[in-house]
Amino acid sequence: MTGPASDTRFSGAVPKAYETLIVPLLFEPYAADLADRVVALAPASVLEIAAGTGVVTRAMASRLPAAASIVATDLNPPMLAEAAALGTSRPVEWRPADAMALPFGDATYDAVVCQFGVMFFPDKPKAFSEARRVLRPGGTFLFNAWTGLRDNELAHAVQGTLASVFPEDPPRFLERVPHGYDERGRIERDVALAGLTARRVDLLTLRSRARSARDAALAFCLGTPLRNEIESRDPSRLDAAIAAAASAIAARFGSGEVDAKMQAHVVAASTS
Repeated sequence: MTGPASDTRFSGAVPKAYETLIVPLLFEPYAADLADRVVALAPASVLEIAAGTGVVTRAMASRLPAAASIVATDLNPPMLAEAAALGTSRPVEWRPADAMALPFGDATYDAVVCQFGVMFFPDKPKAFSEARRVLRPGGTFLFNAWTGLRDNELAHAVQGTLASVFPEDPPRFLERVPHGYDERGRIERDVALAGLTARRVDLLTLRSRARSARDAALAFCLGTPLRNEIESRDPSRLDAAIAAAASAIAARFGSGEVDAKMQAHVVAASTS
């Protein structure tokens, strides 16, 4: 399903909020896992696609040997600018790039890595084919993708309350994009269409933690393209959406610290 252009727009205030709010809430635990899987491959060269503000990039930079090169790319230059400003423990090459038309030669990298980016690709088999093209023989494409909303408790709570703010046209970014590519069978078919073999598909359940329900609500409503979707309906209702999301999260997890389930598929696909 093709959604609005705002689904892939990470610009304006979103990159900073993404890094400070949503990264620690959702992405850091999975970044550590993905980086450890990359290290186990012992690659000499790594390409990261849809790198965002660099949470996986930083994890890889701190774990991989200095001799292993890392190129990190993203479709949105503002996200890469935020990543570059934060920096890494050793040099990384930052380059804007479209995952469906990678500006790299054939058989260039030992590993291609993508954390929670594949859901945004309009043509997933095409993007996966690009990953295969730039991989060396025997190389590995590592990526993860969220499972459905019901397995991801905070996103489910936020999505469920948006209809109270916009009853005639609720924003559906969360169910349409981040949690809209959740079927293992579909993922494996798309991988196969790209000429790759899904060697391993793990279902990984981790915990999502926030200091308060409001912090979690701010992360979703300000640090993702959900903000674009809310403001496209009525910018004056952004605060109401945050308040409603915070109320829904507090009703489920209490008024103190939040500890919620989150779940994703982690896929390792190879060129042979």
